[in-house]
Amino acid sequence: MTAGRDGALADLMIDFSGLSVLVLGDLMLDCWIYGQVDRISPEAPIPVLRIEPERQRWTLGGACNVAENVAALGARTILIGVTGADDAAAEMARLTGRIDTCLITAAGRSTTVKTRYIANGQQLLRADQETTTALDAATATAVLDAYRARLAGVDIVILSDYAKGVLSDAVLPGAIAAARAAGIPIIADPKRLDFARYRGVTVLKPNRLEASRATGIDCLDDASTEAAGRQALEAAEAEAILVTRGEHGLSVIPAIGPALHLPTQARQVFDVSGAGDTVIAVFAVVLAGGASLADAARLANIAAGIVVAKPGTATVSRDELAEALHVDDLLATDRKIMVLDQAVARIAEWRARGLKIGFTNGCFDLIHPGHVALLSRARATCDRLVVGLNTDSSIQRLKGPDRPIQSEGARATVMASIGAVDLVVPFAEDTPIRLIEAIRPEVLIKGADYTVDQVVGADFVQAHGGRVALVPLEQGQSTSRTIARIRAVTSES
Repeated sequence: MTAGRDGALADLMIDFSGLSVLVLGDLMLDCWIYGQVDRISPEAPIPVLRIEPERQRWTLGGACNVAENVAALGARTILIGVTGADDAAAEMARLTGRIDTCLITAAGRSTTVKTRYIANGQQLLRADQETTTALDAATATAVLDAYRARLAGVDIVILSDYAKGVLSDAVLPGAIAAARAAGIPIIADPKRLDFARYRGVTVLKPNRLEASRATGIDCLDDASTEAAGRQALEAAEAEAILVTRGEHGLSVIPAIGPALHLPTQARQVFDVSGAGDTVIAVFAVVLAGGASLADAARLANIAAGIVVAKPGTATVSRDELAEALHVDDLLATDRKIMVLDQAVARIAEWRARGLKIGFTNGCFDLIHPGHVALLSRARATCDRLVVGLNTDSSIQRLKGPDRPIQSEGARATVMASIGAVDLVVPFAEDTPIRLIEAIRPEVLIKGADYTVDQVVGADFVQAHGGRVALVPLEQGQSTSRTIARIRAVTSES
């Protein structure tokens, strides 16, 4: 099993809308209550939180967050679980509106809610409302009936166990058996320490602490993690074990072949809540799309690096993951190259300093003197010049299968090395309108071979008080002519 390359991983970023993923497990809500602490209680040495009602928010947790992450990638998502007959269940139904949900109400149970009280960016307290006993026989039967009824057409199953009673002995074995009988792979996130309870799943995904507790082997490094994974494999009779290891990345231990250990991709850690949900969602969707275990793990690892930079439980979209794959290779050589979200943040900093932003775009396949002159003249119209660069797939659609001559990584590196360019933003669409609308440049620049009405985004920029600048071109300079001359010389030789 090999790690592969980011370029190859980008090929796995297919349209996931054709895939169907079923998530079964413990449903949760996260409630975030914000306020201010100005004094200590006279009744006890504890802070008094003055709640700001307008800042209370709800987010999805547990199996709900797994399903939300699957949906964010564009796959059809089916979510099955149990709630109480309470207000929290109604809020959950509202938040899961874009997911095909089957929320089974169980009398005598409460919907799991984790409430966090936060002041000045510091969490003061977490209060949990939950029922953790196993489901009663009637509810367990209802869960399994709903699950079996929805298996047809499903590409992969995720079992999200948070030890709240849904994946009990009355449900778990039947769920695994039904998926196996249908030939559907199963990815399970375990909470029980007896991994044999998950016997028959395709991949078991414990975190480092769960793997350590279940096997008695501290997962301190790659070697000990692999040893624990081998023991877990034997217990679960799975095809692979995926161990998430926090700041140490993750490890894949397959039943056949060598282990793969991936360092963390996180550049900034804001909040690790729900990162495991993102990992299992991305891993399952990409695996269902035809990726190998190794490549699915690499993509899940990259997604984890994105999601921990976001506050609270969060998701990673397909676009974010695709952009991260492009930028990981590019940023290694030049920090001018950014995905759109990063570029927008940088541009906001420039604008705060009163700088005028210019934007131009193109394929820039083979850089020639005409390009250099164009960029220099473009930079003269503004304080900071942003260049939108067509990706390889975009150029192929626009110019045919023989183009580009240079890969987008090479083109971006060359473009970023030009002094007149302050920022390079790759885009995969046929036109740069999405970039223009997000960046909102004060100046939109194209060559004088265009007229204003031919410039993509001209109406938008002008409507927002900007202007279109058509700059002179160097005569006799074009990429097509350069390629033609190269081919002519090659054919003569």
